[in-house]
Amino acid sequence: MVKPIIALVGRPNVGKSTLFNRLTKSRDALVADMPGLTRDRHYGAARLGKRHYILIDTGGFEPLIDSGIMYKMALQAEQAIIESDAVVFLVDGKNGITPQDKVIANKLRQFKKPIYVAVNKVEGITSAVAISDFYELGLPNLYPISSSHGSGVMQLMEQTLSNFTVDKNEDEENLGITFAVVGRPNVGKSTLVNAMLGEERVIAFDQAGTTRDSINISFEKSGQQYTIIDTAGIRQRGKVEDKIEKFSVLKALQAISDANVVVLVLDAHLDIAKQDATIVGYALDAGKSIIIAINKWDNLNEEQRNTIKNDMKRKLHFLDFAQFNYISALYKKGIAELFKSINAAYTSAFIKLSTPKLTRILIEAVNRQPPSYKGNFRPKMRYAHQGGMNPPVIIIHGNSLESVTKSYTKYLERSFRKVFDLVGTPLRIEYKIGDNPFNK
Repeated sequence: MVKPIIALVGRPNVGKSTLFNRLTKSRDALVADMPGLTRDRHYGAARLGKRHYILIDTGGFEPLIDSGIMYKMALQAEQAIIESDAVVFLVDGKNGITPQDKVIANKLRQFKKPIYVAVNKVEGITSAVAISDFYELGLPNLYPISSSHGSGVMQLMEQTLSNFTVDKNEDEENLGITFAVVGRPNVGKSTLVNAMLGEERVIAFDQAGTTRDSINISFEKSGQQYTIIDTAGIRQRGKVEDKIEKFSVLKALQAISDANVVVLVLDAHLDIAKQDATIVGYALDAGKSIIIAINKWDNLNEEQRNTIKNDMKRKLHFLDFAQFNYISALYKKGIAELFKSINAAYTSAFIKLSTPKLTRILIEAVNRQPPSYKGNFRPKMRYAHQGGMNPPVIIIHGNSLESVTKSYTKYLERSFRKVFDLVGTPLRIEYKIGDNPFNK
């Protein structure tokens, strides 16, 4: 059986993300005492006993607004309702019923989905008193809860799930190749995500910092399963003064950690900045495969493109293993090639390297260009084997290896990359002095 999908909706700041985090046992949704924090719909896996279901967190639902970012948020909430099997409508028990609650209730009726009203923030209030105001909504299922303390939440979800048959033995969803889309604000990350998905799944709005949370979306393309993570734009830490944006930076860095492949989106019309290198630094420290997607490549003449390519190579010289993709997310150009780069980077990150072949490549490289002497000793390299993957790690055994230079290590790395056709992934080479463990 398919897992039921439950959408959490309501006006801003009624506790939807707090409830989402409690039910998914995570902190995947950002939470703070500020209206309008959640902007895109956010999916999470949840379980009640042996019942598995999918939860959707949405932004503040304001159906009467017909323009701007709040309108985009309302469209996202409506899409979540359409996708859902049932709706949990959150209201604020402390503030009582509001005219906006009534508007939302009337709007929800139009979708003809089961509606369960969660009267939130009732801690310290008698249940009967807390829900009495909300009978005016004309919705029968009223449940007093506290999303922050957990009271009443289990009863709410038991009733919400009671009409669904859930496969208790359903396997966890296959995430496939997980890749994070990262970059500075307003470089077109969400537009790129929508282009890759073939639908407007996340808000693309001409305003820096529109995406604040990290959005995980699973999909299939050409028989391959993917999970894409759209992240908030990362600014330099010194410029991240707003508390919410600080949370967003942490979410983006967490997305890098969770991903197999990191797609750094750059704006072809903007100079490469220090924060771009900082983002790459986070990914490199985490050992992640990296792809550079230079966006807004349309409407540039040949001279401009050559200048930008040279500038990219010069400033990102330390990413000589990464594949550079020149794309237009808006016009969906270069998307197929970008998927090829993601697949190649993932394959390279998880490649299995045989010891005999590694050793042969090592010996051939040393014969072509021996390492330089240090004093009276030249490093002697005997054999190599794989020490890990994602990223691949090659361990080289021998004598006097402590004197191997960085430039020679880079030479060996190029030799291994060429033979195994490794692209997109970092490759780590470690040296170990001692006996051959394979002879023991």
